Amino acid sequence: MDEMNTIKDHGLYLVNKPAGPTSHDMVDRVRKITGERRVGHAGTLDPFAEGLLIILVGREWTRRQSEFLHMNKTYEATLFLGAQSDTQDRTGTITPQECTPPSFLEVQRACESFIKTYDQMPSAFSAKKIGGKKAYELARQGITPDLKPQTITIHSLELLNYTWPRLTIRTHVSSGTYIRALASDIGNTLGCGAYLESLKRTVIGSYKLEDAITLEQK
Repeated sequence: MDEMNTIKDHGLYLVNKPAGPTSHDMVDRVRKITGERRVGHAGTLDPFAEGLLIILVGREWTRRQSEFLHMNKTYEATLFLGAQSDTQDRTGTITPQECTPPSFLEVQRACESFIKTYDQMPSAFSAKKIGGKKAYELARQGITPDLKPQTITIHSLELLNYTWPRLTIRTHVSSGTYIRALASDIGNTLGCGAYLESLKRTVIGSYKLEDAITLEQK
């Protein structure tokens, strides 16, 4: 696909972010394509994560950023059970946990128990702002971020596959939900620990990954 004919100097664009680059890397790529400096995204994806990223180009659209940030989202995630990570994902220091592998029914019941509204504690390695700095910036300096639980809603949580030690789920959640924190919480409920091994965002509001374009990294 010709990027120059796909992305213009203003508008809303659905981009399929691959695993590897940061969300800001994708914004920089669009800046180079369009020559427009006013470019932003509506919802960070961690570097190891992939999937739908909304890119806003031009003043008219970047001013509407908060409108898209507060939309519900759908993710497909693979959890690795029987271990914990200090970052709650595969990029951290992994510590194996001794446990008896839970049955399919136990896993299903644990997943279903999170379909509710509750107060979730964000990850210390999240992009949540604390006093003007991102929590993960403080955590990497050895400083424990002063995080507060925030109310989130898990609208649905479907078990797609479970073959010990991996569990794959699809979940539709409110804005502000941390999937890595959800993964860790599911592991704690099962008594075996868990961390987020892979993550793909497939839907934001009414916008779908299947309609997204792919940008080559140069």
